[in-house]
Amino acid sequence: MAVAPRDDRFTVEASHAADTLVLVLAGELDHDTAEPLRQALEAALADGAARVLVDFSDVEFCDSTGLNVLLQGRLEAQKSGSRIEIAGLRPSIARMFRITGADGVFTVHPDMAGALADRPQTA
Repeated sequence: MAVAPRDDRFTVEASHAADTLVLVLAGELDHDTAEPLRQALEAALADGAARVLVDFSDVEFCDSTGLNVLLQGRLEAQKSGSRIEIAGLRPSIARMFRITGADGVFTVHPDMAGALADRPQTA
C-alpha cells in the first residue's frame, strides 16, 4: 500500500505485518492534518484489510477531529467485517480516549509488540 501524503506536522505510513495492515502515525493529528489518516483508512478498507492497526506511539497530539476520523473509519470497517485497533497511546491521548469512551469501542493495545502478538478477533 502506498504511503499517505506527508505534512510537516503529521505523517501516515502503511505497511503489512502478517495479516494486519499497520498505519504508523507521527506528529500532531488535528483538524489541519487529519486528511492523510482519513485517506489511509479509506484505502485500507477499500483494499479489503480485515484488521487495521493504528500505531499512535509517535503521535504527540490528537484533537477531536483525529478521534472522529478514527470513529468514522470504525463505522466503515464494521460494514465490511473489518476491525480498526489502536496501539501505543501516549498518556494524554489515552486520557482523551477514556474521557470520550473511545477506549470502549476500539481494542486498545499498550504497544505495537503486544498488538501484533494478539490474534485478530473476528467481528
